[in-house]
Amino acid sequence: MNVIIEDKDLELLFDHQSSKKYKKLAKDVKFLERLGFVRDLLEEEENVSGLSRYSFLRYEKLRENLSGYSSVRIMNGRVERLIFTEHEGGITIKLIELNQDHYGNKK
Repeated sequence: MNVIIEDKDLELLFDHQSSKKYKKLAKDVKFLERLGFVRDLLEEEENVSGLSRYSFLRYEKLRENLSGYSSVRIMNGRVERLIFTEHEGGITIKLIELNQDHYGNKK
């Protein structure tokens, strides 16, 4: 599927370059490897419904204040998630959610 990255800082992060917005994540080599893996999975799938085959992604359509968006988990044991909109032919990635309280994870 076609993957469009809307945020320039996020695009830099995907390309393993430094980014002011995601400075802390840019230093985490394991996270960057996993981010690349998830991007490859997204690009390989024909459509969004195929993402549900990968339980480790925890693909879900979001509700409440993020209604209209969907998300996937980047890495097990971490709270960062890719937030994106779905459209015919692909997805548009908006941001990486950095909320440390996601799913009740209280660090």
